[in-house]
Amino acid sequence: MKDFNIGEIIGLLLRTTPFLIFRFLIYFGITLGYMLITGLGAGTGYGIGAIAGDSAVGGMYGGIAGFAIAGAIMYFLREYLLYMVKAGHIAVLVELLEGKELPGGRSQIDHAQQVVRERFVESSVLFGLDQLIKGILKSFNRIFFTVASFLPIPGSGGLVKFLNTVINLSLTYLDEVILAYNIHTRAENPWDASKTALVLYAQNYKAFLKNAFWLAFLIWGLTLLIFLLILAPVAGLVALFPGSAGPLSLVIALVFAWGIKQAVIEPFAMTALMQVFFKVTQGQQANPEWEARLDSASGKFRELKDKAASWHKPATPAPDTSNP
Repeated sequence: MKDFNIGEIIGLLLRTTPFLIFRFLIYFGITLGYMLITGLGAGTGYGIGAIAGDSAVGGMYGGIAGFAIAGAIMYFLREYLLYMVKAGHIAVLVELLEGKELPGGRSQIDHAQQVVRERFVESSVLFGLDQLIKGILKSFNRIFFTVASFLPIPGSGGLVKFLNTVINLSLTYLDEVILAYNIHTRAENPWDASKTALVLYAQNYKAFLKNAFWLAFLIWGLTLLIFLLILAPVAGLVALFPGSAGPLSLVIALVFAWGIKQAVIEPFAMTALMQVFFKVTQGQQANPEWEARLDSASGKFRELKDKAASWHKPATPAPDTSNP
């Protein structure tokens, strides 16, 4: 049986509606940016192609170039998205799980971002920590996570490999759950708290594997449904681009589905894994044997321990009192 409660998750997300709207606007803006830059690239390529004698091919390559440029811009926005959007949402969800009351409207977003700044003074610290956690989880999951460990299917290696891939994709939110542990424990040393959280996760990995199995069907089933629903209208919109940009309709539909997934489905999955983590690790202490296993499985874990040992919290910036 699963360790997360779907009804409770929906209730928690409804209580963070301001953040859901904020996330939706951010990711809708990103999706719109993809559309506009791709369209601009297609138009430019169409014009250049017309001069060269093949406007259709020019439009197609221009659209591909525009899409690549939009992807590069998104790459540089990822630190902001983690610090101001994802971590903020994690902060308010943690407080709700602790039974606290939250402000509504824009005040909820401001409150959340203040909590994040108190825990992680510099966005670069949070971003660096998150990237290190992802690397450690990737190494650990590659070694220990296989659906065959609890669901043996003789003679079906291809199916097991596919299921492993899907389940591992559903665990991509675990780095955010570990950030939630930092906020929940009011950790002064985020590197040390993350080390503890990773060990707690490792020593309970079978429980996470079981829950990830169920969560995978929910996440990717909903994502596929969204993709199928928006494919036709997106294809009609992309058909307005000059040249033969039609093949890009599939890619743009995927981007739209990604945007909705990031805005709505990702918070659901993240909250589910937060429920699982706090439930299965309640009252536990980090097991030194599992810490040793992480040591041997990941050089990044050893790097995390080194950072924890040398950590000195930066001074919190003083509030601006220049204006009365």
